[in-house]
Amino acid sequence: MTRLGHARYCDSIELQVQQLREIVASGADLAATVPTCPDWSLEQLVRHTGGTLRWAELLVRTRARADVPEKEVPLGGGPEAEGDPAALDAWLAETGEMIVGTLRAAGPGTPVWTWAEEQDSGFWARRMTHELAIHRADAAAAAGLPYEVAPDVAADAIDEWLEIVEFVQRTEPDDPARELRGPGRSIHLHATDGTPESDAEWLVELTEEGIAWRRGHEKATVALRGPLTAVLLAFYRRLPLDDGRVEVLGDRELLEFWLERASFD
Repeated sequence: MTRLGHARYCDSIELQVQQLREIVASGADLAATVPTCPDWSLEQLVRHTGGTLRWAELLVRTRARADVPEKEVPLGGGPEAEGDPAALDAWLAETGEMIVGTLRAAGPGTPVWTWAEEQDSGFWARRMTHELAIHRADAAAAAGLPYEVAPDVAADAIDEWLEIVEFVQRTEPDDPARELRGPGRSIHLHATDGTPESDAEWLVELTEEGIAWRRGHEKATVALRGPLTAVLLAFYRRLPLDDGRVEVLGDRELLEFWLERASFD
C-alpha cells in the first residue's frame, strides 16, 4: 500500500500540534476526564502526547540504536507548572517545532531504532502523525469540541493500524491479537464519504496464519459503514458502535470480538 510522503507526514504533525494547542487554549477544563481514556485527565493526555513526540524526536535526533527510557527525555513529562494552560501551550509549541524540525532534517531513510521491523526515521514520522490524530480526537472529546482529520491521514491511519495488528500477531504470541485467527471470517470497512480516488474501503480477513487485508469493496462477514473519520474512530475504539455515526451490518459479535482484542493507546 502506498504511504503518504515524508513531507506530508511532517506537515500533518505541524498542523496537528497546532490543533492540539488550540484545544489547550480554548478554555477547556484541563482536569476534565477524557471519556475515551478515562484514566487520564485532559492535561495528562496532552502531557502524554507531547512527551511521546519528544521521545520520538530524541530517538531520531540522536540516531538512537536502542530504546531510550522516557525518564531520560528532557521535559518529557511536560512543564513544571500544573493546571497552567499557557505553560502547557508553550511546551507544546516547542515540542512541535522540535519534532518537525528533526524529522524534516533527517528525511525518511535515516537509520534509527523503532519497536517495529522498519528501522528508520520515516517510521516515526508516520507513527507520530497517527499518534496525534487519535489523541487529538481524545482531547477534543474531553473538551467537548468538534474533531476533524484530513481524509488521506485518516485512511493511512487505518492502514497503519492493520499493519500493527498483523505485526503483533507475528511477534507477540501472548498478545490478545493472537485470537484474531481462523478461516471464514472477515470485516469490511466502508467510508461512505469516500471517492473512487480515495479508495477508502478495506477488507480484513482472519486466517489461520493471521490477518490479511487489502483495500477494496468486497462482501464480508460484517461491515462497518460511515464517514471516514467515524470509521477510523470506531475502529480505534474511540466511537461506540451504537453512536449513530456508524452502521454495523452483519455479524456484530465478530466486530466486537475484533475491537476487544485489537487495541492500541
